[in-house]
Amino acid sequence: MARRVLKLASLAAATTGVYLYGNKFLDPNDFGVVRVGRAIATTAVITYDYLTSLRSVPYGSEEYDFLKSQVHLRSAERLRELCCANRGTFIKVGQHLGALDYLLPEEYTRTLKVLHSQAPQSTRQEIEQVIREDLGKEIKELFASFEDAPLGAASLAQVHKAVLQDGRTVAVKVQHPKVQAQSSKDILLMEVLLLVVKQIFPDFEFMWLVEEAKKNLPLELDFLNEGRNAEKVAHMLKNFDFLKVPRIYWELSTRRVLLMEFMEGGQVNDRAYMKRNGINVNEASTAEKGSALSDHCPCQPSRKTASPGASQGCALGKKVSRNLGKLYSEMIFVNGFVHCDPHPGNVLVKKCPASGKAHIILLDHGLYQVLSESFRMDYCHLWQALIKADMKRVQKYSRRLGAGDLYPLFACMLTARSWESVNRGIDRSPVSASEDIEIRSNAAAYLPQITQLLNNVPRQMLLLLKTNDLLRGIESALQTRASASSFLNMSRCCIRAVSTYQRSKSHSLYRRAQISLTEALSLWQINLYELFLWLKGSRLGNWVIALLSRMHHCTH
Repeated sequence: MARRVLKLASLAAATTGVYLYGNKFLDPNDFGVVRVGRAIATTAVITYDYLTSLRSVPYGSEEYDFLKSQVHLRSAERLRELCCANRGTFIKVGQHLGALDYLLPEEYTRTLKVLHSQAPQSTRQEIEQVIREDLGKEIKELFASFEDAPLGAASLAQVHKAVLQDGRTVAVKVQHPKVQAQSSKDILLMEVLLLVVKQIFPDFEFMWLVEEAKKNLPLELDFLNEGRNAEKVAHMLKNFDFLKVPRIYWELSTRRVLLMEFMEGGQVNDRAYMKRNGINVNEASTAEKGSALSDHCPCQPSRKTASPGASQGCALGKKVSRNLGKLYSEMIFVNGFVHCDPHPGNVLVKKCPASGKAHIILLDHGLYQVLSESFRMDYCHLWQALIKADMKRVQKYSRRLGAGDLYPLFACMLTARSWESVNRGIDRSPVSASEDIEIRSNAAAYLPQITQLLNNVPRQMLLLLKTNDLLRGIESALQTRASASSFLNMSRCCIRAVSTYQRSKSHSLYRRAQISLTEALSLWQINLYELFLWLKGSRLGNWVIALLSRMHHCTH
């Protein structure tokens, strides 16, 4: 009898489990033992692969490099599969690693980049549940219409287009229901696993990743904090008329639901979208026009074979890239309040029908870095030294920022240029294909030194490095990387920031006036140089140069 009851109970339990799983009420990822087991197994397999695959191969040989690349690739694919399976926090951390283009081996960054487009989606029932719990009403009571298919899904939330009862079109950001409960446990699990791996590989220094996640995830999971960040940056950069930040509707926002003004546009790296919509096909800044002859853009044909369409293709996106650089230079150097997730899905462009100018729409304000005044000043001085190729000051301010004897590597990481280019001047020549390959291969060759450096620099630097890499990816897509105008804009912001700081510390009226005069002269020199570059690349400038050359020959 007891055996029969046990069989019936087992059958009932199995049937219930199958029913719940089939109807999406039960998810294996809800069980901590499944998530933990999967993470431990993946870490063990990756560790074993590194320990055994390279054991009998001479270090530094071609075979070693080839096998190491294969191990990197296998490990990156296993890590990506783990992130997709465990979702939530794992995807967030994987996306962070995938953004570190010039700091991690290419096999990892290339493989993990796809996580930006492979984030999980919550079901309609789950979305309704979160909205009901947080706003106390059903979707049909709040909205005249609500699109089932999300506009986009990220690791922590997804966004739906909806229309309020009063006719306003809004974007509704809803947090995945299980992320809050799982995030702290996931971070603890990652911390334990990384400590174990470090015991096996002493050079493995990735604890900074867990430390950053522990600090930033609670902020990103609070959508009210995101709303405050959006309003703060909109006010802070209100002088930039090309910047658009969605308005927040506070009356319908909570820690897990954020209602925003609906804005649409194309992703900032979508050159085809910009061309279709006539965004900046012919327009370029003065410095970019001037530097067009000296930059030798690889997509620019020679004058003999150039066609109007080809020249438009090379100029495409320059204004957008320049304005994006302005925004981030202002945030980093002047304000010290930095949007740290500028991947293309969070930066949109749209042509304004009234003015014909391109607007930049900045989305997802959950992740910001606040820079201390001392850090910001050292960072300003370092970039000024890098632009001027002043190696003594590069060394001085790199050391002040924690780089120590690894300051050459630190300079290369910040600029994504070779040490030879840094010494020569990063504004003197564009990034060549061979230099880009060299930088990426060095990310693998110097991984122990890079991880050591990331552990030594201030925590504020970590998100800035990620932000730099994301912005460089956008510049590469728009074919504007290392343009003269970007360095000129950075120089202007650094000069303004340092001058403002010096004036705030001075109690002498004469000294403040002296600082203001020096600032004005420095900015005037940059404007003069920009004018020179424009003349150098313009028809008028070419005509003047030709006339002067002819006069010179006539006199001799």
